[in-house]
Amino acid sequence: MEKKVFGYPEFDANGEEILTTYENEYRDMLMDIRVYRMKAGETRSFERTGEELAVLLMSGDIVFKWEGSEKEVTRESVFTGGPWAIHVATDVKVEVTAKADSEILLQCTKNDKTFASKLYAPEDAPWGYSSVGKFGNVAKRRVNTIFDHDINPDSNMVLGEVLNDPGNWSGYLPHRHPQPETYYFKFDHPEGFGASFIGDQVYKSVDNSFSAIPGGELHPQAVAPGYQMYTVWMIRHLDGNPWLQTDRCEDERYVWLHDAKFE
Repeated sequence: MEKKVFGYPEFDANGEEILTTYENEYRDMLMDIRVYRMKAGETRSFERTGEELAVLLMSGDIVFKWEGSEKEVTRESVFTGGPWAIHVATDVKVEVTAKADSEILLQCTKNDKTFASKLYAPEDAPWGYSSVGKFGNVAKRRVNTIFDHDINPDSNMVLGEVLNDPGNWSGYLPHRHPQPETYYFKFDHPEGFGASFIGDQVYKSVDNSFSAIPGGELHPQAVAPGYQMYTVWMIRHLDGNPWLQTDRCEDERYVWLHDAKFE
């Protein structure tokens, strides 16, 4: 089966959109990632044996139920509110009930370790600006980290979000790391678009598209002027080599830009 690095999935009749699995052409991501559109009143249950899972609310009004706990959470859209996400270990059941039409993302990977379940709230993953004033201020973007190795060292995954200002870049300077990473894109207008660079290949990023970035490939992104771009970034740790915030390895050809002056 041919390996691919970019995808334009579609939602099926049941409201499921499949990105990466352990068997499809994006299997090198080592994660099972899906997006679900839920109608008001609909309930979905998630439980994996030998896998951890996270469920991220992207928009809507839902009720999370897990291990005897229950919490209703809302998010108008990924462009107007912070993240709510639940993260559980193997054999823990998460039930999601939509109180209104909603959209959620499911991220899973193989992991036999147990750890305490956690519901992350917007205050746990605050937005912070990155690259303010650098590179002519065209790489300024907001970033949050919901969980990573520092937050949960027993997890095999990283989950976070990026908001690009119109016309700006992210993942800049061009950088790489050995761990595979998946980006899922949304735009504040349906016709919005951007450019996704994976090594020497370039793809048109559109609403609900995704990139499957092999370890070691450079992967900067850009969004067209006039449009805001949202990205879910998901990294899979490698055995004995987890991704760390300090692991950003920038291409040496471009590091001179850190000290360059822009008019």
